[in-house]
Amino acid sequence: MKNVVEINKVSKAFDSHVVLDKVSFSVQEGENMVVFGRSGTGKSVLLKCIVRLLEPDSGEIIIDGENVFDLNIKDLNKVRKNLGFLFQGAALYDSMSVRENLEFPLIRHFDYSPEIREAKIKSVLEQVSLEEAIDKMPSELSGGMKKRIGLARAIITEPALMLYDEPTTGLDPITSKEISSLILELQKSLKMTSIIVTHDLLCAEIIADRAIVLEEGIIRNEGSIAELTASSDPFLRNFFSHEIIEEHNRRNNV
Repeated sequence: MKNVVEINKVSKAFDSHVVLDKVSFSVQEGENMVVFGRSGTGKSVLLKCIVRLLEPDSGEIIIDGENVFDLNIKDLNKVRKNLGFLFQGAALYDSMSVRENLEFPLIRHFDYSPEIREAKIKSVLEQVSLEEAIDKMPSELSGGMKKRIGLARAIITEPALMLYDEPTTGLDPITSKEISSLILELQKSLKMTSIIVTHDLLCAEIIADRAIVLEEGIIRNEGSIAELTASSDPFLRNFFSHEIIEEHNRRNNV
């Protein structure tokens, strides 16, 4: 199976603070890769480097055989057309209706007729079970609904690669599980490759094929969720017990 993403010795520092230190890993086609780590360990910075919202200090990021840092803007935008990004806060445009939010990437990247755009909007809303929200404004949506609309906007272009930045943060346990299950369903139905930054163990257990744990800018551990949570490594035991498992247990008791 081919690698969709290859991260090769990527480093990034802000002044004297190193957040990524020669990080290397690859993600195979159709795989869900979860990235764990405490706050400030470079998880979101890594995602922003992948889409070239940030430039690393060194290293390379290869998507479908193309080093994104060697591309001009035109070629970079071609790569971005096949890439979806769900931001932590859904990042909907407050002044646009749900329909207009979903239509925006279609107008920006494709030359679809109004009829095709409308069909695609209705199709993705059906996939996230929010057909009735098509004419609502973001201010009328709950946190979980905003996440679903943000997800719908991210997949409306049918990306081959999806990036998720804390997709369940701020959500109640039931909604968090629903969003995680939806991500898994969409990955299977659309055959997407995904990289998911999260601190939510329940989310990771549902969606992850493989996971890495970042510590002080380096990859400390890599493996399945079962392997990582069962490890006798003192760092991992401390990380999962304090950062994740307490939240996981609280949710299971709800």
